[in-house]
Amino acid sequence: LDSGVDYLHPDLIKNIWTRPQEVAAYNDPELGLIDDRYGYNAIENSGDPMDDNGHGTHVAGIIGAEGNNMIGIAGINWNVRIMPLKFLSSGGFGTTKDAIECINYAIDRKRAGVPVRIINASWGSTRRSRALEDAIRRAGEEGILFVAAAGNNSSNTDIIPHYPASYRLPNVVSVAALDRHDRLASFSNYGPKSVHIAAPGAEILSTWLGNTYEEHSGTSMATPVVAGVAALVLSVEPDLSVKELRAKLLDAVDPLDALSGKVASGGRINAARAVGAR
Repeated sequence: LDSGVDYLHPDLIKNIWTRPQEVAAYNDPELGLIDDRYGYNAIENSGDPMDDNGHGTHVAGIIGAEGNNMIGIAGINWNVRIMPLKFLSSGGFGTTKDAIECINYAIDRKRAGVPVRIINASWGSTRRSRALEDAIRRAGEEGILFVAAAGNNSSNTDIIPHYPASYRLPNVVSVAALDRHDRLASFSNYGPKSVHIAAPGAEILSTWLGNTYEEHSGTSMATPVVAGVAALVLSVEPDLSVKELRAKLLDAVDPLDALSGKVASGGRINAARAVGAR
């Protein structure tokens, strides 16, 4: 749920979701019929979520750039399906209304038989929206985990909330960013109650527009690490409930002194432990 995805990038193209023929095209009672071949673009109300900003493509690569293909990078998941949902413009701006439309789309596709299990939200603001909160709650009721960026203001979100990561919902996981030394990144928000887990988020190389790769930093980059690990867990335990999946992520952390009193779990995501590796 971002600025879309460059679904033709050679390191992403094989892992992009496309609507199977047996699933009917998206038909919203207010928006009408949309041929959602590659996902959904709420800005244009179309089925073409091509990224014209780059942020969403960078996030997508962290989750699932193809592995073992001799090019570029390898994402957390080498074989996954990424459904691009576009609500951020080329300038990186978006409306709450369009974010809600994208979440409603994901819920509709889930009900239509598409196994949507995780929404990655690498964005946010300090502005609270009851409508957005309700949409995320509905996603959770449909079995969808919502992984959100804690924010990049060096703030304690227990005091200054950052939404959607700060919604106190059972399907929300708020993610802080670590630097290469396993310290809380200088820009990362934190909160012993409102931020749940941390992941690498500084100087992260990933896919970018024009078949290229770029290095970026932010809780935006840490969030897809956690979303990607959640997908790995579901690859071995596909029937987990949202509550069980969330618990596995938070229970499988590596405790770090630098995160004590900073995030609720006190630790960094550990993919091997989360999937039950010994």
